[in-house]
Amino acid sequence: MTVLLIETATTTCGVGLMVDGNCEGVIVDRNRNHTEFLTDGIEKILTAHGLTPRDLTRVVVDRGPGLYTGLRVGIASAIGLAKGLGVDLVGVTSLEILARGALDAGIRGELIALIDGRRGEVFAQHFTLRDTIHPVADPIVVRPQDVATAVESWSSVHLWGDGVLRYLDVFEGLTNAVLNPLEIPPLEAGLRLGVEGTPVDVVTPLYLRDPDAVANFTTREQQS
Repeated sequence: MTVLLIETATTTCGVGLMVDGNCEGVIVDRNRNHTEFLTDGIEKILTAHGLTPRDLTRVVVDRGPGLYTGLRVGIASAIGLAKGLGVDLVGVTSLEILARGALDAGIRGELIALIDGRRGEVFAQHFTLRDTIHPVADPIVVRPQDVATAVESWSSVHLWGDGVLRYLDVFEGLTNAVLNPLEIPPLEAGLRLGVEGTPVDVVTPLYLRDPDAVANFTTREQQS
């Protein structure tokens, strides 16, 4: 199986490739220029392995939660590529990828996956990691301070994601927490989730809230 992963949930854009079980991930941009660099990044990683899009058997995409524009670019690209090639399409969430990355790294116990949601908020989901990933609750939008308050009485917890990186000052005082401030969900973990996932006709983005442009417009209306 030859699998391509498209990762555009955070400010950092990445692509991953799995060929016969071997995984590779590449960061193609760190400045939210997903539209400009994604296609070139896909072409480069395929060319580096002597492949073309016609060699793909599955396309996997992070469907969020994350940055609104980045998700739109990534999902549209994945759908177009999979439909054009007639190959499987699979969507996974950014929070699931973080949890799978922790599991693959040998982490066990309680984990909170955190994606920077801007506006002073994070997208968060609680998992328990045993031999597999067990979601304890649905993804939510929450203030990082509220996450810190909620877990400070736990015996131990792992916090993973760019939400940790963005709000490191909030979380670094937790004596019971092990922090992993990743700038991007682990690409190899996303590939493994995608291989295990069920193909779909269309991937639906997981936004959890209105995009910034809508929220800002609503705020201006309320103030007028």
